[in-house]
Amino acid sequence: MKSGKLKHESGADVMFMGEFNHTVDVKGRIIVPSKLREELGEQFVVTVGLDGCLFVYPLTEWEAFVEQLKTLPGQAQGRRLQRYFMSLAADCEIDKQGRFLIPAKLRELAGLDKDVVFAGVINKIELWSKEKWDEINNFDNMDDVAECMSEYGLSF
Repeated sequence: MKSGKLKHESGADVMFMGEFNHTVDVKGRIIVPSKLREELGEQFVVTVGLDGCLFVYPLTEWEAFVEQLKTLPGQAQGRRLQRYFMSLAADCEIDKQGRFLIPAKLRELAGLDKDVVFAGVINKIELWSKEKWDEINNFDNMDDVAECMSEYGLSF
C-alpha cells in the first residue's frame, strides 16, 4: 500500500470509479448504485463540488479533506474556501431501500431534479445532473486528452 493512502473503515483502500445513471424521486431521494454503496458506507457527507456537481465523501475521506481545510490561512481566500465546502455540507445515511435524501439546497445548486449521474472519481463520488454531465464530460478530441495527460506527466 502506498504511504498516505486512506483506508475505508473496513481496512480496504477507498477507490471510486465508474458512471451510473439514476433518478431523483419527488421527495429528493436517490438510490446509491450498489457498486458504490459498500465503499461509501452507511453514513457519508455530501457537499457542494466544483463545475456544478456535488461531492459525496465517505467519512474517512471527508475527515481528511476537513483536515486540509483547517490548514488554510485565515485570510479572506482561505475563509471563503472553508465556508464554501463546510456551510452546505450534510451528513447523509442510506435507508433500507439503498436511498439517501439530498438536501433541497444542494439539489437546487447542482440542478438535480430528475436524471442524475454518479461518477466515481478516485476518493469521492461526483453527483451531476445528467444534462450538465453530458455537457461537461465531453472528450471528442483524443489529441487534447493526450496533450493534457502529457502536461501532467501521465502515461499509459
